[in-house]
Amino acid sequence: MALNPDFIGRSFPPTPPYEISRVKIREFADAIGDPNPVYRDQEAAKAAGHSDVIAPPTFPIVVSFGNNALADPELGLNFAMVVHGEQRFEYTRPLRAGDVVTCESTITEIRSIGNNEKMVIETDVRTVEGELLCKSYNVIVERGA
Repeated sequence: MALNPDFIGRSFPPTPPYEISRVKIREFADAIGDPNPVYRDQEAAKAAGHSDVIAPPTFPIVVSFGNNALADPELGLNFAMVVHGEQRFEYTRPLRAGDVVTCESTITEIRSIGNNEKMVIETDVRTVEGELLCKSYNVIVERGA
């Protein structure tokens, strides 16, 4: 079944607030194998000009990947056939320990490519105060739609 093109341009309500902790940042850095001390040591982060430890550049995937945009059954997404196509982030500033963020997503593209369906989701990651930290661009592909 093809993805529902009526979802192009649809925005979804912000996610519940998520507090970025030093522990989660360290766990993520460990998981990706990045030993950079600014992800673990507050003093190293301060020496690099940050107020606290910062998250690795790909950390927003934890909070931004599609959030509630993918859950609507009317979209017609078959999760069993989904592969991750592409991911990129545009930053205003790094995410850091103590930030409390929400994510607001918009489906910006759905199109057929052969037997596959491509969907692009853009997500704004903001502090609960409204500061834009980064934009996340996710491309997912549903194989054999």
